[in-house]
Amino acid sequence: MNILNRPPLGLKEPRAKRDPKRLAAVAALPCCICNEFGMTQNSPTAVHHAIMGRGGNRRAPDCMTMPLCEGHHQGGFDTSKVAIHREPKRWRTLYGADTDWISWTEERIEQ
Repeated sequence: MNILNRPPLGLKEPRAKRDPKRLAAVAALPCCICNEFGMTQNSPTAVHHAIMGRGGNRRAPDCMTMPLCEGHHQGGFDTSKVAIHREPKRWRTLYGADTDWISWTEERIEQ
């Protein structure tokens, strides 16, 4: 590890505070991909934190989340769909960047 590439102590950006109210609202929505592409949602909705177009390894803040079914999120049980964490390049080709779905989520939460 190269200490020259690290910021001075105490100058790191603080982590975003958790927003349980938003996470619950997102989890209550249907999978954005299944909903928009006319697919059947076979599993409960999971909250996905955006991963595309971001640098670093910190989790995106809760304001950058969207609802995905297990098949479109992890793909561990429902392997009939393209999962973002298993095939991110293919997922992006089919559905666009995950950050594009944040506005879809915002619109549904506000309704």
